[in-house]
Amino acid sequence: MEFRHLGTSGLVVSEIAYGNWITHGSQVEAETAKACVRAALDAGITTFDTADVYAGTRAESVLGDALTGVRRESYELFTKVFFPTGEGRNDRGLSRKHILEGCHASLKRLKTDHLDLYQAHRFDVETPLEETLRAFDDLVRQGKVNYIGVSEWTAEQLGRALHIAGEMGLDRIVSNQPQYSMLWRVIEAEVVPLSEREGIGQIVFSPLAQGILTGKYRPGERPPAGSRATDEKGSVFMTQLLRDEVLERVQRLAPVAADAGISMANLALAWVLHNPNVSSAIIGASRPEQVHANAKASGTKLDADLLARIDEILDPIVERDPAKSQQLAKRP
Repeated sequence: MEFRHLGTSGLVVSEIAYGNWITHGSQVEAETAKACVRAALDAGITTFDTADVYAGTRAESVLGDALTGVRRESYELFTKVFFPTGEGRNDRGLSRKHILEGCHASLKRLKTDHLDLYQAHRFDVETPLEETLRAFDDLVRQGKVNYIGVSEWTAEQLGRALHIAGEMGLDRIVSNQPQYSMLWRVIEAEVVPLSEREGIGQIVFSPLAQGILTGKYRPGERPPAGSRATDEKGSVFMTQLLRDEVLERVQRLAPVAADAGISMANLALAWVLHNPNVSSAIIGASRPEQVHANAKASGTKLDADLLARIDEILDPIVERDPAKSQQLAKRP
């Protein structure tokens, strides 16, 4: 496993991070989830990402149980706040009340006294940004949070937050967690250039495009039994990708991966890590062997000719429109 700094911060993270969106507390039984976490640790993964909303808060509890007994200083623990975690009017958003209460609840579920990174899961248009940033800053000063990040914020939203933090002397955002893959390159237009200037690192999710880029979904065929596309909860995030046009192009990536001597999944992970603004790529897993297989992508280098072949195969189906990134605003 190789490691990178999270943006220009002092925090070092593993190139491959383990995340439990959709899986823990939902698709995967607790014992299997624990086995996947052990596999991640065995593979050298030190960065673990979750969120309070995943599986209705159960995902945090499962991860907390799985990491019990592991030396706290040996791994980096990330979670998020924004989406509803209860029925109350204040059980959502980025108000001071919800951020502070959300953090305390996450700490209990994760069985820890601090978070390495606390992330605003989406931008809150109903709360003054100054209030949000002050609440995060207070958690840093209290020692409950080491660094502050966001997820799926636009360049304009990031710029505003950085300006306010500078004016008020508050802790700066060090990371953004966007969707990014060979098929979804929205961040390249505006978010990455701003992030490079401001020292923000990307912790990307869905680098395998919900498994599409592994090649297991074939045009004109039913999804494999037991795959995410056959799961009622997981499949809702894949609809736009499960088109024959996309699947046909993805199948043409198989010879590219073969020429590079790696799997299609590792080709996709190595591709996102080729971007120097990416600090870490998040993988999920329903079996321990998937963790070990995907962790092998760390350190894989792709030459210019290979990258050009990928672009030739996938264009023009790649999504590059920044405006469409807002389609993600309502999904966790």
